Amino acid sequence: MFALLGWKARSGLGDAPGQGRRRGVRGETYAYWYLRRHGYLLVARNYSAPGAREEIDLVGYDGPVLAFVEVKTRSDPESEPELAVTPEKQRFLRRAAQAFLAERHIDDAPWRFDVLAIRGRPGRPPEVHLHKGAFRGR
Repeated sequence: MFALLGWKARSGLGDAPGQGRRRGVRGETYAYWYLRRHGYLLVARNYSAPGAREEIDLVGYDGPVLAFVEVKTRSDPESEPELAVTPEKQRFLRRAAQAFLAERHIDDAPWRFDVLAIRGRPGRPPEVHLHKGAFRGR
């Protein structure tokens, strides 16, 4: 499945103007299969706490550690998608993660925030950078 998705991604992750959401969905789908291929056991996708305006793109276990993964996808080869995870975005993600942990009564599992940055250019496979423990959880 990942090979097929990688092949399809070569045609671009949605580079036309006005396709930001489409690119985001494609990027999250690519990220899902990328993380699965790298051993993550994913348990939630697009999680948002009741009443929250932000969502966590992917939640999964990387071994014994629960990872809250923010996916950032850009089509500009010079961009650094990781930089879009601002301190304000980090605050929202922390709140959503706390809600996730409380809803599921997870008290003792180690957890962290990962950022998966994807740069896609038409005609080439996407460049993927996974930053484990990208920022502090507490």
